[in-house]
Amino acid sequence: MESLIIQSTDSSPYINFDTSSNNFVIKGESFPENAAKFYSPVMEYIRNYLRVLCDEQVTFQFEIIYFNSSTSKAFLNLFELLDSAVKEGKRIIVNWRCHEQNESAIECGEEFMEDLESLPFNIVLF
Repeated sequence: MESLIIQSTDSSPYINFDTSSNNFVIKGESFPENAAKFYSPVMEYIRNYLRVLCDEQVTFQFEIIYFNSSTSKAFLNLFELLDSAVKEGKRIIVNWRCHEQNESAIECGEEFMEDLESLPFNIVLF
């Protein structure tokens, strides 16, 4: 499957889903006017990728400086999709990367983590 690369804009993050390394990155700020529309093709890509994923481990790296509430909902939907995939035997890890002084990002990561049952979710401070 081809990798997915979306360049960042003033209101949307850089996305690089590298299928050769199984390292999927979402980085930057995310407050698009219509987050559901922006993330819909990303979610569809992940659904398709999970269908063909075998035993490889996939790591999702989130390094989001700022995001709005509609992006939060999109992320929660994505995490729930990944959580379900882990329950089905897929090997997926999420690293929620944030600066140690960004209390808001840390709290958001903790809230996402509380909503998940099986998905390994790490808060990585730097």
